[in-house]
Amino acid sequence: MNLASGVGGKIDKAQVLSAVDQYEKYHVHHGGQEEERKTNYADMVNKYYDLSTSFYEFGWGESFHFAPRWKGESLRESIKRHEHFLSLQLALKPGQKVLDVGCGIGGPLREIARFSSTSITGLNNNEYQISRGKELNRITGVDKTCDFVKADFMKMPFPDNSFDAVYAIEATCHAPDAYGCYKEIYRVLKPGQCFAAYEWCITDAFDPNNQEHQRIKGEIEIGDGLPDIRSTTQCLEALKQAGFEVIWEKDLAVDSPLTWYLPLDTSHISLSSFRLTGLGRIFTRNLVKALEYVGLAPKGSLRVQTFLEQAAEGLVAGGKKEIFTPMYFFLVPTITSPCFLLFA
Repeated sequence: MNLASGVGGKIDKAQVLSAVDQYEKYHVHHGGQEEERKTNYADMVNKYYDLSTSFYEFGWGESFHFAPRWKGESLRESIKRHEHFLSLQLALKPGQKVLDVGCGIGGPLREIARFSSTSITGLNNNEYQISRGKELNRITGVDKTCDFVKADFMKMPFPDNSFDAVYAIEATCHAPDAYGCYKEIYRVLKPGQCFAAYEWCITDAFDPNNQEHQRIKGEIEIGDGLPDIRSTTQCLEALKQAGFEVIWEKDLAVDSPLTWYLPLDTSHISLSSFRLTGLGRIFTRNLVKALEYVGLAPKGSLRVQTFLEQAAEGLVAGGKKEIFTPMYFFLVPTITSPCFLLFA
């Protein structure tokens, strides 16, 4: 019932089907162009998260991201460790003021705030996700030290030199221009402090002339609300142009004992993350179909489930062919910095 009531976010329930139509038309599989997605990124991404957030929370929990995973480790354990790793790399200390760029409903924000005893501001341009995040902050008791700001990360409403640290978890991939986004992060970060992120990227194995590779890229873009998917090289160049010094960068997917896309692989069976498996997706699809049929979920809900399944297929295919990673990690200070590597 929470899934049904959440579909559409802040979009009027009667307008959900129209919003799905508009969202799909941005993407290459429906005749859309990259330039149009970049020009209208705010509308496209907002529609995406209004339509998809309840599905993410239903199937994935509060933290909408992947993680390297050890054998014997549950998906949830790996996600928490991935968040702790980011906190440790930034050397976060109690009392620091931290910015989470593109915070979703705040799952990582709450985990990192409790782990590091820092005050974290979540920046998000989606009103529905912020309203969910505020409620979850209140329930978990971090609302006194953590908050949310509704704004575009290309135009942040903060003074220069506002934060002791900044991080982004699989979020700045939604930016239409990496340099513009990183430059804003550089501006609001105090001199000598660090920005760390997990970035969605195509790898060096990606061949732009390979139609299969392009098809997979298109599936990930429509299924995940992306204007484009940048290469690791493009991200590095954008960071340097923005003024950062790259002290460490690595694709953390490479050495993961278990593949990051395992939860989405239809050949994988898991009781702990059943809703993400092939059988779980069939269950969710039929549930959404029934809820839409009886009027509890708005018309268009099943089509949202369909393009999210398309995303899962693209992500698994991209992972298996090693042409895509959701965890290209970098740690970058603004200038000579006190932040340091705990792991190398």
